[in-house]
Amino acid sequence: MFTSRALTNTLQLSDLFAFDLASVSLLGWLAIASALAYLAGAISLWVRGRSWTVPGTISFVLGCAAWFIATGLGLNAHADELITALIFQQLTLLVAAPPLLLMGSPGTLLLRTVPHRGPGRLILRAAIGAQRSRAARVLLHPSVAIIVAIAAFPGLYFTDAVSSVLAIPGGHQMLLALLLVFGVIGGAPLWALDPLPRKPSFSVRLVGAFLELQVHALFGLVLLRSASGMLSWYAQEPEGWGISRALDQSLSGSLVWTYGQLPLLIVLIVTLSKWRKSDMRFARHRRPAEDAALDEYNAYLAEVAAQDSRQPHTKGSV
Repeated sequence: MFTSRALTNTLQLSDLFAFDLASVSLLGWLAIASALAYLAGAISLWVRGRSWTVPGTISFVLGCAAWFIATGLGLNAHADELITALIFQQLTLLVAAPPLLLMGSPGTLLLRTVPHRGPGRLILRAAIGAQRSRAARVLLHPSVAIIVAIAAFPGLYFTDAVSSVLAIPGGHQMLLALLLVFGVIGGAPLWALDPLPRKPSFSVRLVGAFLELQVHALFGLVLLRSASGMLSWYAQEPEGWGISRALDQSLSGSLVWTYGQLPLLIVLIVTLSKWRKSDMRFARHRRPAEDAALDEYNAYLAEVAAQDSRQPHTKGSV
């Protein structure tokens, strides 16, 4: 990440996270609108005396805040010149913001707050239909998260496809929008608290998170080790920025190794913890049934023994 040593007076760390209306993209305004809509729904439930999770509300708002930081601050304006700014945006929208958004259970909030009459009925039918659709089952397959990770990092950067995307008018914002959408889709099997059409097993979740870690590690290592200029869009030195392209690329690789890996490490820890609790809960439920079956079997053996003891014994002749 940028430090005061890496930057001159021309560009400071505060410049990258400074608020400027000119830097706010459509995605940034959408993040604000999403947070306000969620808060309006949660408050409406509380006013009517109905319960809604406070931790979930905080999580969703924090997710929108991370989303806005990536798309509504100075980073958004500097991403065309600095690889590090683009990588920070990408990691935030792909692996940092989606877990926070998903743990807010926005789907459940929608079902509980939208009116069941008029236009609200159409919204509910569309939401339920999408949740039960075959497309949802396909998109929520665990392999999709791996495909997204490969396409978003090695696929875009090793082939220099990211330069072609950035050269398209509006390509930068379209890329960020797709990253957020696929970040939510890929993270849903791991983080979502809303009902899903399919829920992968704990072992599948662990394998998926582990493979994503390897993809991130490989991508970060290549950025750290490769010579500057691997991307044609960033071929020129960022003159006047007080940072060389080689350092810019190295910093972006460090971001992938740290900031990009942390959410996946949390996935591994949380999944292992949930798996252990699930096994313990299953064992607690199974033990009484096994004890009852054992007691029944022991009673049967005792009854057989009692019947044998009541039968007359005859002596055989020699």
